Order: sequence, then C-alpha cells, then structure tokens
Amino acid sequence: MEKRKFESNTTDSKALVVKRPKTDEIKGRELIAAGVPRTSSLIAPIVVLEGHQAEVYTCKFDPSGKSLASAGFDKRIFLWQVQEECANYHVFDGHKNAVQEIHWSTDGERLFSASADKTVMAWDTVVGVRVKKLNEHTSFVNSCCPSKKGNLLVSGSDDKAVKLWDLRRKRSAQTFNHKYQVTSVAISHNNDQVYFGGIDGTVHVWDLRRDDLAFSVNSHKDIITSIQLSPDGNFLLSNAMDNSLHVHDMRPYIPGDNRLTKVFTGAVHGFDQNLLKVNWSPDGSRVSAGSADRLVYIWDSVTRQVIYKLPGHTGTVNEVAFHPDEPIIASCSSDKKIYLGEIEP
Repeated sequence: MEKRKFESNTTDSKALVVKRPKTDEIKGRELIAAGVPRTSSLIAPIVVLEGHQAEVYTCKFDPSGKSLASAGFDKRIFLWQVQEECANYHVFDGHKNAVQEIHWSTDGERLFSASADKTVMAWDTVVGVRVKKLNEHTSFVNSCCPSKKGNLLVSGSDDKAVKLWDLRRKRSAQTFNHKYQVTSVAISHNNDQVYFGGIDGTVHVWDLRRDDLAFSVNSHKDIITSIQLSPDGNFLLSNAMDNSLHVHDMRPYIPGDNRLTKVFTGAVHGFDQNLLKVNWSPDGSRVSAGSADRLVYIWDSVTRQVIYKLPGHTGTVNEVAFHPDEPIIASCSSDKKIYLGEIEP
C-alpha cells in the first residue's frame, strides 16, 4: 500500500530540514566524477537528516524501504522519505519521555514504540495517528518487538516484567515476571517463544505454550543492551556492555551449553551506558552495531571480520539499520543526527 505523505505537525522548521554536509557533498561529487560507481538510489552517497532536538536512540527502515522512522530523547518519532530529498513527512507526538525503541509491522502500516514514560504505543502510518496505548508497565519500557505473523507484541521493562500483548485486546495476554530489569526482547517467528535479556547479562527463553522459562544462555559478562533474531529465525544476536556481540543457535535440538556459535568484537560501550542496538542484514550475511567510539560497525556474519568501521558521527552511535532491498545503512547517534549512506552490495 502506498503511504500518504503527511505534513509535519510541528512548527519547528528545523525538523523539516535535510542537509548534506558540504564536505560529504564534495566528496560524493568527486567520487562520481572519478567514475566510482554508485550502489544505491540515494540522492548522494551520504545524506544527513537533522531535526531531532536530542539524542536519537533508534531508527528503522520500513519493509518497503521507502520510509525511515527515528526516535529518541526528545520524545518524538520522525518519519522520513528515503528517496529524493529525504524529506521529513510526519512527526508523531504523544510520548511523555524518551522513546527507547521502535519497530515496523510486517506490512509497514503500523509502527510500535517503547518509551521511558512506561508505555508502548502503536501508530497507524497510513492515516498518521496513534491507534493503541499499552500502559500496564510500572517503569521504563526499554524494548518492544512485534510478531512476524499475527497480532502479537512483546515488551520488556525496568519493572522486571516481560509482557505479551494481543493487539486486538486492551490488556496483556501473558506476563513473565523476571528477577532483574529487562532491557531487550524478541519473539520467535512461529510465536511460541519470547527471548529477553537484561542487567543479569543472560539471554532467557520464555515458552509461551507452557508459560514457563524454557532455558537460559549465559555467555555475556555484563548488561545485555539489545537482542535481534536472524532473518531465518534460527539465530539470536545479542549485544552487551562487555563490548562483545554473540550469536546463539536457538534451534530446539541444540544442547543448552553449546548454543554460542560466534563472537564479534570492536564496538564499545561508554560511560553513558546507552542501550546500543544490533541488527542483521536482510540476507543474514552481515551484522551491525552502534558504538560509543562514534563509529558505525558492520561485520561479516560468517568470517566475523569487521568490514566497515565508518566515521562521521560526533556522539555515541546508538543503532545501525540495514535497508531491506538496497545496500544502504542508516545510523542514529547522540549527536542528534541520522546518516544515510550507501555501502557495497
């Protein structure tokens, strides 16, 4: 479905500004003049989006690749066009505290946001309005994740609870009460398991059919900041404040003590202790992470080698997202900026 292009509901003119830094624009022209082939449909090899008034914690491309959503400490969710001038075409207001994480629905018609205002919200990106406010948590909601199929959503909070929501109902469907604050959540592709990590540095698996803990994977040495299921649903990528990313094999027949398959290093966490996100590329061949050293990190998921370590940001990089179809990445940072850049296919 083709999305409507809304006018922003903010009077802040800076929210509508899209800039290409002069140095990057000159560099892009030099590359084109030198015959270096472009790899994407971006208007320039590097584009920077400005408008957020505070740290940007999260950014995600929609499934069509035509839009990018971003959110952070200024409590607002921005929608940007990825093509042409990358204009900001809508701003969602409604959260009363920082937005910690956002996710698109599979069809791109909904956007879900977890916030430090203790709520999870669902937004209609076609009409441009909020359609759901989930407010059973009693502390900061650090993470949310919609199911690939159906109407389920999972959320995790500093109140030590993981909640499963059926978006057709007003109240949560199930709640798992943990011993520690929960910082990141994910849900299996067949909707039978929920994965979550927290300040105990352990990945836990909640079996929804038995409503009980199935198993735990204790490979990290510090707080887990993000988890993400692989495109095929078999592997779970986790990031932690021990400055490492781990890949765990979540298939049911794998022995519990042999699930750790890969470790990626390079990206670091800083004194700000932001919940730095991780992501898989659409084909699973690459993984990405933000870093407190202000660099964008991308690894080859097979060789575990760093293939990109990109400068540009002047603050902690909080998330690096892959475009669903083109070799484009988006990175958001505590410097209030979002970069779009093209990489090798």
